[in-house]
Amino acid sequence: MILQGTEILSLFIHIVSESLLAPVMILIVIFLILAILFLGGFLNEGFTRKKLKSKDLEVLLQNLNSAIDYDEIKDIIESSKLYDRQKEILVRIVNNYNLGPEARKAFASKLIEEEEATFHKIATKTDILVRLGPILGLMGTLIPLGPGLSALGSGDITTLAEALTIAFDTTVTGLIIGGLGFIVSKYRKQWYESDLVTTETIAEAILEKLSNSN
Repeated sequence: MILQGTEILSLFIHIVSESLLAPVMILIVIFLILAILFLGGFLNEGFTRKKLKSKDLEVLLQNLNSAIDYDEIKDIIESSKLYDRQKEILVRIVNNYNLGPEARKAFASKLIEEEEATFHKIATKTDILVRLGPILGLMGTLIPLGPGLSALGSGDITTLAEALTIAFDTTVTGLIIGGLGFIVSKYRKQWYESDLVTTETIAEAILEKLSNSN
């Protein structure tokens, strides 16, 4: 009776495992397409990035410190080499010059936190590929091996060869997905962290300037 129950459970698991092969392979294809698209976007972003050098940042901070009024501060920000998203945050801080020092600081922190959350959301997409790509590749490896080994027991070499081909192909593809995702995530996180540090530094300078002007 126990043996029969075990056989039923084993059959059920086998059916579930076999039925997952097609969805796993479909997901691997989808993830590979996404990985290639993310890589294309990453390369485009890398070639078009305008990295703000420390010397440029120093000049920008000095110009902000020498600004006479709020309009001049905004003009300095708009004419800088900062990204549009950075300019938008900093200009919003300047536009709220009439707030108290603590309120201004809290507002600036909120804007930077929202920007950090946006960057985290972008990086999370490729982080998913890093984790799930190899997992799907492993599933695509193990699932066909069951029927393949069974076929080997009955002398069906053709079925075994087909199973091994699927297993190797899914493994390699899963690793490619994970590798591409890892490269994109790693460098994008470095870029975004550097951008946030730059934004925070300039925001601090603006807040100090606004406090001295009031």
